[in-house]
Amino acid sequence: MANEIKFTKMHGTGNDYIYVDITKYPIADPEKKAVEWSKFHTGIGSDGLILIGSSDKADFSMRIFNADGSEALMCGNGSRCVGKYVYEYGLTRKTELTLDTLSGIKILKLHLRGETVDTVTVDMGTPAEMRKLKVAEWFPYQSTQVSMGNPHVVTFVKDIAEEIDLPTIGPKIEHLPLFPDRTNVEFAQLVGKDTIRMRVWERGSGITQACGTGACATAVAASLNGLAGRKSDIIMDGGTVSIEWDEATDHVLMTGPATKVFDGVIEE
Repeated sequence: MANEIKFTKMHGTGNDYIYVDITKYPIADPEKKAVEWSKFHTGIGSDGLILIGSSDKADFSMRIFNADGSEALMCGNGSRCVGKYVYEYGLTRKTELTLDTLSGIKILKLHLRGETVDTVTVDMGTPAEMRKLKVAEWFPYQSTQVSMGNPHVVTFVKDIAEEIDLPTIGPKIEHLPLFPDRTNVEFAQLVGKDTIRMRVWERGSGITQACGTGACATAVAASLNGLAGRKSDIIMDGGTVSIEWDEATDHVLMTGPATKVFDGVIEE
């Protein structure tokens, strides 16, 4: 008889994942399950699979598997949803949590509306590997590389809708030899003072509604290039997050919503 796994479908600004508490429902082959369950027609449908576990270094741990089975180091939208999950399912009563990820310990601050987690602020740490570059001779833009635990390449254009064919250009940049471990790809457009419209091609998942680390990388790139200050709103297909690159600590703080979609059971 097949094992039944209880899961919760959640999204952060449209970036949707399947969440499983592996202290109750261990998963032996998460890479394979991420591929199978992420399919929209034959599985649950998602951008990937997130496993919530215990940690000897933090309150909880998080592992992220993209829709193609590859493991990500960090997921900003996913970490907000983990905060909502552990509080609302009674795993903690803390409103400030530590989360063990492959890119280090992250601090989550839960903002409540009654007993419901409305938004979450995540301390995403210090940006790294920041440099301006031209990704290829055929690409007529200057880009900015920023690591937020995950690698990102951010390119500012005047009009995302008119200039960028994301399904074509996204995978081409993701797989360039310049990025041996592949990269996430963001295109951004200034739409107001400290307000940026961004679209993303995620490494291992393709076009997604939002990317938390990508929003952080975009805000950092905008500040580095003198296009915005240290606080900005990043508008993505699935919603908006607020980013602050704190000058005193050099840490990037991301605040945004976390939304539960439904609970379910699937056979392993």
